[in-house]
Amino acid sequence: MSYWILKTEPSTYSFDDLVREKTAVWDGVKNPLALKHLRAMAPGDEVLIYHTGDEKAAIGRARVTGTAYADPKKKDPKLVVIDLAAGARLPSPVTLSAIKADPAFRDLALVRMPRLSVVPATAAQWKRLLKMAGAAA
Repeated sequence: MSYWILKTEPSTYSFDDLVREKTAVWDGVKNPLALKHLRAMAPGDEVLIYHTGDEKAAIGRARVTGTAYADPKKKDPKLVVIDLAAGARLPSPVTLSAIKADPAFRDLALVRMPRLSVVPATAAQWKRLLKMAGAAA
């Protein structure tokens, strides 16, 4: 199993939108590295939904339900999407400032490459993020 952080602007699509819909097609990704990460996702992979903008915090959990496939709304075969199922809201959001302050995240792409919208996390980083949020692993 792999672990991922997906970034979204909450005014465009929020974690609450995902919870309300229960499932979603995660689309709109255009960065080549982010697309590579989408292609690497597998069913059962765990995801944290991170709100950008004013919040700048990991808000809730989701799970990948299928492998990446061509974006049905676009004519470009390089653009892919994945399907997600909503999980639980984190007991406490994990802010970017808290993540940056923790040496465990020195190599996390969320810190190193702040504009990247799809970010892998190691198992150790994942456990640390959940602990910071007050959530069970």
